[in-house]
Amino acid sequence: QVQLVESGGALVPPGGSLRLSCAVSGFNLDAYAIGWYRQAPGKEREGVSCISSGDGSTSYGSTYYAESVKGRFTILRNSAKNTVYLTMNNLKPEDTAVYYCATPSDLSTWCHSYGGYLEVWGQGTLVNVSS
Repeated sequence: QVQLVESGGALVPPGGSLRLSCAVSGFNLDAYAIGWYRQAPGKEREGVSCISSGDGSTSYGSTYYAESVKGRFTILRNSAKNTVYLTMNNLKPEDTAVYYCATPSDLSTWCHSYGGYLEVWGQGTLVNVSS
């Protein structure tokens, strides 16, 4: 069964840091691009970051970051742990949202997926940046 499970969301003050985790199961993480999205209250969902799959022979993948998070967020894949991380530094109140990891086809705009796109979403984890 293909599954994505996010964790790590919390209440954090402005300027703080968090690391979100996306644990995957049911597919080869190295063969698929993984994206992080977020949806703030009353706003549309937006793509935050993604990491491309390997080329079939390596696990290295290129990355994408939305302009609003560039320089503050870092995406990382740990194939041994079947987990993708999103490290978020210098958090701002406008980063408050439910964060999802996913493998939808619109990832192709930013990231290459050797194995295609599975159209699977996690349940989300809440990040609340507030003093």
